[in-house]
Amino acid sequence: MEIFFQLFWLFFILSTLSPYFNQQMLLAARARRITDLERKRKSRVITLIHRQEGFSFLGIPFARYIDIDDSEQVLRAIRMTDQSVPIDLILHTPGGLVLAAEQIAEALLKHPARVTVFVPHYAMSGGTLIALAADEIVMDPNAVLGPVDPQLGQYPAASILRVLEQKPIAEIDDQTLIMADVARKALIQVKRTVAGLLRKHFDEQKSEELAQLLSQGTWTHDYPISVEEARNMGLRVSTEMPTEVYELMGMYPQPRGGKPSVQYVPLPYGREEPGPRPR
Repeated sequence: MEIFFQLFWLFFILSTLSPYFNQQMLLAARARRITDLERKRKSRVITLIHRQEGFSFLGIPFARYIDIDDSEQVLRAIRMTDQSVPIDLILHTPGGLVLAAEQIAEALLKHPARVTVFVPHYAMSGGTLIALAADEIVMDPNAVLGPVDPQLGQYPAASILRVLEQKPIAEIDDQTLIMADVARKALIQVKRTVAGLLRKHFDEQKSEELAQLLSQGTWTHDYPISVEEARNMGLRVSTEMPTEVYELMGMYPQPRGGKPSVQYVPLPYGREEPGPRPR
């Protein structure tokens, strides 16, 4: 019986520590992959990847967004980078706090050496704001950017202002009027920020036109801006994504409950011989 209890506690301790050691091994693998990419491109590589990994309570994952902690970390990495060293930012995010995104974008804009933003899947809202600060945006052919119009709670700022155009002031409650005032200011501020970022590549008129298009509620906030549409806007977009970026993204697994909804044989398939090749 004593041996049984000893084995039980040994199993319990190993089961408890196993996730920690697995996480440390994953962090070490990511660091090696980042170092390999830095050596290949002779740059500083920074990742801003928002998964729900490691953020869960009772099995319910919490969503991740750009926040002040992110901006502090990215700004610290930029400060530690010599002005002659290029910066490569790998970006995967649904967006987040405007203040944090603006801080990151402005810091990248001020970096004298070349700045490249890699978007392997999506960089929406504040992520697009950050991407606009780059000398070049490298996107997967199927990746997307998004509009940068500000949101007040669950409502788009531009939509709140539409209420003032459609109803007499006497029929609008005080809270909506206050929100409309804040919405107007938010739209002005974001447009000014976007126009300032775009002046790195465009003249005054073009910068203002693009800032208007991207920040003033032209589309819904989740509208996908494809590679082709981004290029038509005049943005410097490439699709030459390094293999190492995809491999690094694979090291940020999305936690799922139950069986996976997507499954495939993780091997490259050739056109002449579909299916995995025998070894």
